[in-house]
Amino acid sequence: MLTRSTFCRWRTSLRTLTSSFQALSSPSQQYQQTQRCHFLPLLRKMTTIPSTTPGTTLLRQPVKIACIQLSSGADKPQNLSHAASKVREAAQTGAKIVVLPECFNSPYGCDFFPSYAEQLLPSPPSPEQSPSYHALAAMARDNNIYLVGGSIPELVPSDNDKKPTYYNTSLTFSPKGDLLATHRKVHLFDIDIPGGITFKESDVLSPGNSLTLVDLPEYGRIAVAICYDIRFPELAMIAARKGCFALIYPGAFNTTTGPLHWRLQGQARAMDNQIYVALCSPSRDMSAGYHAWGHSLVVDPMAQVLVEADENETIVTADLDGASIEKARTGIPLRTQRRFDVYPDVSQEAQTGSKP
Repeated sequence: MLTRSTFCRWRTSLRTLTSSFQALSSPSQQYQQTQRCHFLPLLRKMTTIPSTTPGTTLLRQPVKIACIQLSSGADKPQNLSHAASKVREAAQTGAKIVVLPECFNSPYGCDFFPSYAEQLLPSPPSPEQSPSYHALAAMARDNNIYLVGGSIPELVPSDNDKKPTYYNTSLTFSPKGDLLATHRKVHLFDIDIPGGITFKESDVLSPGNSLTLVDLPEYGRIAVAICYDIRFPELAMIAARKGCFALIYPGAFNTTTGPLHWRLQGQARAMDNQIYVALCSPSRDMSAGYHAWGHSLVVDPMAQVLVEADENETIVTADLDGASIEKARTGIPLRTQRRFDVYPDVSQEAQTGSKP
């Protein structure tokens, strides 16, 4: 039989148990305040990460780009004349940005760099110092295009008895034929793949020391780098965070590294940065000492290959538009999700420029 005293003891125990349960389920005000203070700095860092403003159009209007997969030989004047005819052909497709390949005016190789090198400084050089400079300026002016002039070997004479310095250099010209930017290859192609290829550009060439950003007033900003530069994603990251709508790489991957990484590198740089990437190669000449891979291509901001050549001489074109960049960045919003409280922003102290 339940007595009054027993009932009172049960009721007291029940109240104690209920109070304990509520204490476990609801953290104290002091605990809540402590946790709130602990997380606020992290929240502030996450919400103040610098990024491209959503809705900003990096590419102001649609533009067609053309990559000329050019055949070049030992005759420099012939190479320049042939390049001019192909640039004219590319412009006739409606392309307003035209790209030539790495070392378009000469054979590619350490044995050729010194004999084909041209003096570019002080700028502008004379036609005797740099016939390629003047040929490129004329190509851009005559066809009313922006021309990323592949690359040429550059000579910097020494002021004393020391050996001259050589660079692998890309020149970009405006539709008026004015020089807009000069990029010296930053990362030199020094590799040794057993059973594949051994090459050491640093035996002859010196590296550049800055990323090259080029403003095209009607369209926006592009970045220009050369071949082996594409293997270093930091350059691409910096360019993208500085507002570029496209990364343009004149290059000359070979038949060892080309099938492995050429297309993959283009897609990787586009995927990481959600902008367009263009790779422009020479055509393949199996009678030459260096066998270029070819396969010039353009990749969109979602890393889809829009167009790709085979190994033969050809011109590939693609239409670029700002809406595709914004669609990629809105759907996968990397720009607002980066954690610079966890890792550094490599673009903050980058060496950028346009002319040496």
